[in-house]
Amino acid sequence: MESPASVRLFCRDSDRDASLGDTLRQRGWQVHNDTIFESSGACCCHEHVTENEVGLMMLDALSSDELRRLEASMIKSRCPWIGLVDESGLADGDTRRLIINLCLGYAMQPVDADRIEGLLWTAADLMRLQRRENESQKQAATEAGADSGEYEMVGTTPAMWQLFKTIRKIAAVDASVCIHGESGTGKELTAQAIHERSPRANGPFHAINCGALPDNLIQSELFGHEKGAFTGAGQRKIGRIEAASGGTLFLDEIGDLPLELQVNLLRFLETRRLQRVGGLNEISVDVRILAATHVDLAKAVDEGRFREDLYHRLNVLQITVPALREHPEDIEILAHFFFKRFAGDKPACLKGFSRESLAVMQQYAWPGNVRELINRVRRAMVMCEGRLIQPEDLGIERRRIHRHVLTLEQARERAERDSLLAALARNKYRIHPAAAELGVSRVTMYRLLNKHGIPRSPGESASGLGRSTSSAHL
Repeated sequence: MESPASVRLFCRDSDRDASLGDTLRQRGWQVHNDTIFESSGACCCHEHVTENEVGLMMLDALSSDELRRLEASMIKSRCPWIGLVDESGLADGDTRRLIINLCLGYAMQPVDADRIEGLLWTAADLMRLQRRENESQKQAATEAGADSGEYEMVGTTPAMWQLFKTIRKIAAVDASVCIHGESGTGKELTAQAIHERSPRANGPFHAINCGALPDNLIQSELFGHEKGAFTGAGQRKIGRIEAASGGTLFLDEIGDLPLELQVNLLRFLETRRLQRVGGLNEISVDVRILAATHVDLAKAVDEGRFREDLYHRLNVLQITVPALREHPEDIEILAHFFFKRFAGDKPACLKGFSRESLAVMQQYAWPGNVRELINRVRRAMVMCEGRLIQPEDLGIERRRIHRHVLTLEQARERAERDSLLAALARNKYRIHPAAAELGVSRVTMYRLLNKHGIPRSPGESASGLGRSTSSAHL
């Protein structure tokens, strides 16, 4: 058995419970006594406790304000906590919540030394186990590669259910598709979902960002070139269109394609034949084209920046990926999903999000959509030094949050709708159990669903279209 870990005992007066410290020392523990609050009134528990120590906190006779400051300090610490509390403390709601949220266990006063030591051994063992698990997760993440990128389409709202339903319909038809949506909403992931549910699923999926390549390289990238076609063309190159034969080609940011190349792409869509740069022979290619843009192509056509005939060739079928602000109920679900997805990046002591950070995320406008959410969550997981991610870890400034003033009736409507969606999600969209949970009849449940425009069936599970089998980046 490993030697006991170090224990740091916190109470109002460092001399108040010296007997407990002496008892633990006699049993082989290294004990350090500290006061909860410094002479200035500041609570700095997280600065005194190391990740190799167990914290023992006496929680009696603390005011609500002191408990609030203590909670903030404990959240920032990297050690497991054991609470010591008397009957009056346990009767206080704030104290109970602190114990439930931040402590691995608690003991009643007067103190039973055997019980305290048992709790300390459990905490110390879990601390060691957490360190081993953290190392294991980091190793697994390293072996898998940081950018393996297997994302999943996640959503429980009507907006996402409609997206899933449209994807299934479009996937069954072998026609060109134009995917609309703001930057960061997941247009490439939507394109890949269409491919994987289409008859071409066993063929290749190739994606190219038309706005990320220099104009002089786009033609060669799309159509390929023959050896000697231009300076530097030392060998034949197969273009992306030809490489995707039998499968799907995704053209992201199609609105940035230069006009002269729009002509070549239009000709290919009309004939399904192409010529490599510098080549003489035409090559037949069987490929489905999916295009995406964050700009208004119809407006670009009116302004002469995009060919009308190409627009109609690409826009046979349309699908719009909703912005994150259009389904805010999914923000918390997405945050937890990506927290688990990138668990290998976080320290072992990090357990999730604080209530305040979740509230701030709900209020934030997310101009970068899901991509921004992923980036902020990943950064917070790396930078957070406490147990729960705080708003400052996410880098969201409160002054940047646009606060909407709601009437009392609007607040009631929103709360009612959120409760309905949550109950349906928990009960897998079974109406009777959801109604029973909410304490209403089935008739009332149906009336409320109609009132708020909520579908009676999700069309698909909360994880929507499931996990992609190849890499796709939001």
